[in-house]
Amino acid sequence: MKLPQHQYIERDTRRVMTERLYGDRIISYFYNSEREQTSALFRALSSPYVSTLLSLVNYELPGLSRLAGAHRFVRQLGVNLSECVEPPERLNTAKKIFERKIRYWETRPMPEDPHAIVSPADGRVLVGSLSETSQIFLKEKFFNLDELLGPEYSQWLQAFAGGDFAVFRLTPDKYHYNHMPVAGRVLDIYEIPGCYHPANPSAVVTVATPYSKNKRVVTIIDTDRIGGTHVGLVAMIEIVALMIGDIVQSYSRKRYESPQFILPGMFLEKGCPKSLYRPGSSTDVLVFQKNRVHFCDDIIANMRHQGACSRYSQGFGSQLVETEVSVRSLIGHATGDGCPGAEEKENHDA
Repeated sequence: MKLPQHQYIERDTRRVMTERLYGDRIISYFYNSEREQTSALFRALSSPYVSTLLSLVNYELPGLSRLAGAHRFVRQLGVNLSECVEPPERLNTAKKIFERKIRYWETRPMPEDPHAIVSPADGRVLVGSLSETSQIFLKEKFFNLDELLGPEYSQWLQAFAGGDFAVFRLTPDKYHYNHMPVAGRVLDIYEIPGCYHPANPSAVVTVATPYSKNKRVVTIIDTDRIGGTHVGLVAMIEIVALMIGDIVQSYSRKRYESPQFILPGMFLEKGCPKSLYRPGSSTDVLVFQKNRVHFCDDIIANMRHQGACSRYSQGFGSQLVETEVSVRSLIGHATGDGCPGAEEKENHDA
């Protein structure tokens, strides 16, 4: 059976690109809607044990990772090794390529506007809103807010009710460090256990609100501080997927030097490395408070592109086309009460 295409928009050129989905046939087989809730194999596939085993086979075992990983990644998926910190000859396994560091300070420029919001990752983005009055209202297509943030965290659920969000899908060939999309002080950081559903679009449209079912780390950032982005509270959610073994918090203010584990009270600078996904595909979700962000017009327009074939469009019944973005590139601006002139709350160096 021929699987439908999944296309996205290349931001710089505005070209419609067809994605080569990693492991597409086997994922589409197991995530067929007729099997989704009944198959024991389906349930096993999304378990931490199978995810860890697949990651081990594909990325960890020396012989297999060299043969089936490194060459395939570079040759078939177009990984650009020239931007890496380490020389290409040292990146001789799939795991090393996946966890590569890049010269982001040279290759991923960031806008100077202090109120700009930037992409946390190299990935493909969709934006939406939880507010029914918004032009980008997408009710619970990708996540349920209560599940996503955790039903016991009532203060955060109340803070983000009716807010806006951005979903960034990282494919296996991408650079897998997450960077800070905003600047601000950490109010809370916590992990929520869950499954390991793939980030493949076919799996996403089959599993109801998949991103609030997978294992994830939630970081709540207050940006209304001196030196902050002034976009209110921001929830950054890092979500595992198939073959992702861990999310390693490793914030570095300067390049990748002296990585720190993130704790409440820390002030995090925009654009700096925050964390690293261990091998596989994965997803970042940013949630903003209501009326505090304006997403870039091109990202919103691309979502409705009539010339692109997206599995999200087919599965959710409305045109939803991703835009490929680079880490630290502009995705939106602060708006509303938090923009310049809002009352400063405290010095972030205190």
